[in-house]
Amino acid sequence: MGFTSDSFRLDGRRALITGSGKGIGLELARGLGAAGARVVINDRNADKARRVASQLQEEGIDADFAVFDVTDRAQLLEAINHLEATRGAIDILVNNAGIQRRAPLEDFDPNDWHALMRVNLDGVFHVSQAVARHMIARGRGKIINICSVQSELARPTIAPYAASKGAVKMLTKGMCAEWARHGIQANGLAPGYFATEMNRALVDNQEFSQWLCKRTPAGRWGRVEELCGAAVFLASPASDFINGQTLFVDGGLTSVV
Repeated sequence: MGFTSDSFRLDGRRALITGSGKGIGLELARGLGAAGARVVINDRNADKARRVASQLQEEGIDADFAVFDVTDRAQLLEAINHLEATRGAIDILVNNAGIQRRAPLEDFDPNDWHALMRVNLDGVFHVSQAVARHMIARGRGKIINICSVQSELARPTIAPYAASKGAVKMLTKGMCAEWARHGIQANGLAPGYFATEMNRALVDNQEFSQWLCKRTPAGRWGRVEELCGAAVFLASPASDFINGQTLFVDGGLTSVV
């Protein structure tokens, strides 16, 4: 079938978005839902996940929820297998759950290092493996790993975060190498600096915001809804021959010096 505008539609497809109780994850769920996907909100807190799913339902989006911690392999395996068995195939996986810790590298607490890696990297591995086993059996699937400009660039006080996001970029390529032959497309979506709850301290820092706006060709912070078009594209049939790539949505930040 040739290309049509329907190539960007997600009708009838189920999308699981980890860490989607707030921030970028919630906005991506909203964007995928607006394109027709049946979204599954994920959070560790059951009340929060239920509340967010109800909020999206009130907005006209087909939304459900799944409660699990991406760092708890047994828990996430049980939840994902339950989803597949009772609610149907997970066609799209968005690995969004992530945390940030800041400190000079020479003083960085090893416990914070391990916490970062457990969520930002190990969580992507465990959830992707659990979902991909079902996708492989069906011969199709879309995986979108949320990377970062820190997959390419480093800044003081966040070297471990950059290490985790650089690893996710390479894990994405590894997924392509392993799973493309099974009809799975795995790609990365790398946000630049967006005004989110995680970045609140930076947004409120006038000196940093001024520096960022001068450093970014677009001259401003990103708005979270501006990530949705790229996510819908990577989740849709329009990207069926794109694999192992990382799409930067950063206002041009990584393109200039």
